[in-house]
Amino acid sequence: MGKRIGLVCGSFHRNEVERMLAFAVEEAGELGFTLGDVVWVPGSMEVPLALDRLLTNHDAAACLGIIEKGETQHGLAMGQAVIKTILDLQLKHDKAVGLGIIGPGAEAHHIEPRLEPHARAAVRALADFS
Repeated sequence: MGKRIGLVCGSFHRNEVERMLAFAVEEAGELGFTLGDVVWVPGSMEVPLALDRLLTNHDAAACLGIIEKGETQHGLAMGQAVIKTILDLQLKHDKAVGLGIIGPGAEAHHIEPRLEPHARAAVRALADFS
């Protein structure tokens, strides 16, 4: 049996992230991973708590989502805080975390071409760690 991985998915851009999830699941299968829990959260703010919980009973995890560019710096500030916390959780648990979050600062034309590469890369990153 392969490494058991969990996935955290942001539901704010549900249609796009469902497509990312399909790519991530396919990539996990190709790498011989066992898919554990898939947790949907409202947005990026909730990713760290879900990730912290997943890492307690999974060998690794990946986060999928989109943080768009807004009219203010809110998305940038939120994205930086979330990514910093993801890094901290990776070190706390000593487990790999794949980052498949498009943005912060993604504009509409950035999203479509990044769905598959970001999702697959987030899962592939988990293969590099024992």
